[in-house]
Amino acid sequence: MVYRYESDEDAFEEYPEPGSDLSVLGAGPPPPAGPSPSRFPTPSLPRANQLSLPSSSPPPLPPPRPTRAETPPAAPRGHVYSSASPIEPSARRGRGRLWQVLIGGAAVLVLLALCGLGAAALLDNRDQQPQATPTFQPNAAPTSAAAQRLTLDSRDTDQAPLTAKELFPGKELKLNDGQPSYQVLKTQSSASCAVAATGEVADLLVRLGCNQIVRATLRTPDGDHLVTAGLFNLTDKVSAERARDRIRPLLDERQGRFRGLTAGESDGTDVLASAPARVGWQVRGHYLAYALVVQKDGTAIKAGDAKVGEILFDMIELHLSRGVLQQRADGGSAAQPTAAPTGSSGTQGGSTDDGELPGN
Repeated sequence: MVYRYESDEDAFEEYPEPGSDLSVLGAGPPPPAGPSPSRFPTPSLPRANQLSLPSSSPPPLPPPRPTRAETPPAAPRGHVYSSASPIEPSARRGRGRLWQVLIGGAAVLVLLALCGLGAAALLDNRDQQPQATPTFQPNAAPTSAAAQRLTLDSRDTDQAPLTAKELFPGKELKLNDGQPSYQVLKTQSSASCAVAATGEVADLLVRLGCNQIVRATLRTPDGDHLVTAGLFNLTDKVSAERARDRIRPLLDERQGRFRGLTAGESDGTDVLASAPARVGWQVRGHYLAYALVVQKDGTAIKAGDAKVGEILFDMIELHLSRGVLQQRADGGSAAQPTAAPTGSSGTQGGSTDDGELPGN
């Protein structure tokens, strides 16, 4: 037996016949008794006056309508995913591989950058190394300033003692070409600095660590003057400068003086011990250079005597500083000192007229 679903829509006509009044819905003769005709004719239906017995099997129930909780969510459009929506395992694996690729690529880029920086640093050091490393030239002599800092500022760096042969190697001393030479009359090398000074000047030199004096007596080229010149060997440059600064007040107060070196009575050098003299001194490194000039007849020297000034300059600046000490600073070799002094020290004489070397 076939059942059909009846609804209120069957009570209306879809297409009214011609001549009917459209203003009144449902006007006309009453419908015949029995079930209303269906829009879908079913020829197999029984007639209306026949009794239809119910079947023993219950009629099929309509499928239940899904509730709101059971309604499946609509499929999302595009690639928009809700945070609550589950991600399939394949998508997770794909995203994991993507992160691995990104991290691996970043690590490779960092490694390449570090390698590039290291190579650039090596090339930079290679380019700068020839400029920073000085070339060694065995035959090149050091400059005077560098030599003074390394060898002349202290006995710790300038340990070789002075010798008479180093200062006055021969019987004549020639300073400039074309000019006559000084005649060397006598030389002396002593470990006692007091032999070359008296009074407070000698005590000052000893207190400041003077351990050697090398000097000589010379006759000037014109024969009118005698000069004693030499070097005091002090501890360092500071002690030499202190001696330089203290000598002038001691000489002015006549608390001591430098001694001249006499060569013998027959040479007429005894005036070095008694005659008024002009004296000059100068410091270079840990050495104190000095020179004492007298006239051969023992008379006093006038102040500002140009000839005496030239003699002091020749002995202290040209010979001792620019000659002997510069050669020592440049690494010149010298012979060993003699076992005993080569001459006797001069005797203490009368008053002196002392003065410092011009320009110092």
